Amino acid sequence: MAVALLDRVARIRLGPAEFEPLMEGALWWPGERTLLVADLHLEKGSALARAGWPVPPYDSLETLRGLEALVNRHRPRRVVALGDSFHDTQGPARLAAPARALLEAIVARVEWWWIAGNHDPVGRGLPGGAVAEERMLGGVALRHVARPHDPGPDVSGHFHPVVVVPAAGGRRVVRRCFVRAGDRLILPAFGAYAGGLDAHDPAIAEALGGPPEALVPTARGLVRIRRGAAA
Repeated sequence: MAVALLDRVARIRLGPAEFEPLMEGALWWPGERTLLVADLHLEKGSALARAGWPVPPYDSLETLRGLEALVNRHRPRRVVALGDSFHDTQGPARLAAPARALLEAIVARVEWWWIAGNHDPVGRGLPGGAVAEERMLGGVALRHVARPHDPGPDVSGHFHPVVVVPAAGGRRVVRRCFVRAGDRLILPAFGAYAGGLDAHDPAIAEALGGPPEALVPTARGLVRIRRGAAA
């Protein structure tokens, strides 16, 4: 059984830092003026098209336009992409001219950090920015995959968490969500074509080192969803 609670406070604290999960799936860190996104999976559409899947290969531009809108709104000093920014190591070379131009323009506006992921472990062909396996900022570890045995706090991606929420008319809607346990937070995938894993999957609990709590940002506040609690 799952229990959903509405928290009117839109921000969360991990260790010494305060963050605001955004409805678009990014994480805003006001104290560091830093915008964090995970799993852009740019050029997933072109990879699927090459493999014979009948999908339009325009996901990169859609993803980057969403990111540009957040940069325009929040005016960050820094953007951190938490790994799997491209769907594969050849992704940067497949970027169409409009998407490449937009990515280059965004990177040029900020201090950009690329965190290596399992889909894009090296930084070949990236349009600027700094590449690292992980970074520390303000006492928080920024990495692609959470490490349950490290002391934390940390912010990561990799799992593409989603949660099923009830909707009008008895429908059920799958929503991308943040997942938290203690001082560890996993971001949803930001990419337009990224899939999803149930936020309460055992693999996520193992990575977080404890029972996960799904966080769904809404206009009214954060909806916190826990599984296994009594109603």
